[in-house]
Amino acid sequence: MYTTTANDTARDAIIGARLLNGGAAAPAPISTIGAQQNDLLRALSREDLAQLFPHLEFVKLSVRQRLYECGGKIDYAYFPTNAIVSLQYVLEDGATTEIAVVGHDGVAGLAMHAADRASCCAIVQSAGYGYRLKTEHLLAAFSEGGALARLLMRYTSAMFAQMAQNVVASRHSSMEQKLCRWLLDRLDRSVSNELKVTQETIAQMLGVRRESITGAAGKLQDEGMIECGRGRILVTDRARMERYAGSCYTAGRAAALQTQTYHA
Repeated sequence: MYTTTANDTARDAIIGARLLNGGAAAPAPISTIGAQQNDLLRALSREDLAQLFPHLEFVKLSVRQRLYECGGKIDYAYFPTNAIVSLQYVLEDGATTEIAVVGHDGVAGLAMHAADRASCCAIVQSAGYGYRLKTEHLLAAFSEGGALARLLMRYTSAMFAQMAQNVVASRHSSMEQKLCRWLLDRLDRSVSNELKVTQETIAQMLGVRRESITGAAGKLQDEGMIECGRGRILVTDRARMERYAGSCYTAGRAAALQTQTYHA
């Protein structure tokens, strides 16, 4: 980790300009200042991050954009900055269940081998921006065994821990606790306390009936934790919501923080 200085800012601007004028660069300026908005990229040293500049591409991520499909080839790894990506498992009948969520804290689309196929689909849930890296360049970084490879292996371990906690929570938590965790997971990756989402969408992600979410949301609203509107939910008492969610949220959050505080 490091502190950005005026000299760093100037150097970043020069690097970005060189990339644009060099022909084989990304279509938008890439700088360490921008890349640091993603926790994983921020954990890299300036030198390690600079080595990725020729291969990183700054991209807009639109709501409902599908980054890759279940069973399909993974062409890019995505490092969101202010966008939120939902990782979903698709059943044979077309029903979907969310298994994880990725924001500025992580990456979507890790492929460890060239022949890897996606075990889930990745859909942008909250629009924003991010950086993407072609799988071939990601695999090259893994083969070198450098800082990025170590960091992403650490992240993968933390992601598995969060998924395991999701399974436990789905079986042993109340509907209100499940809803609290779902909302808190988004708040951790959002810039505000207001989430643009419908109760129908939440029900689909949790694999439950909409009536169950409506009842749980009504209870949380009655207790002053949230305010529900058309297509939006405003969290008004986060501290109380965290206490209400209990280990359903805190265990998964602890696993995520292990990666966010790691320095490559």
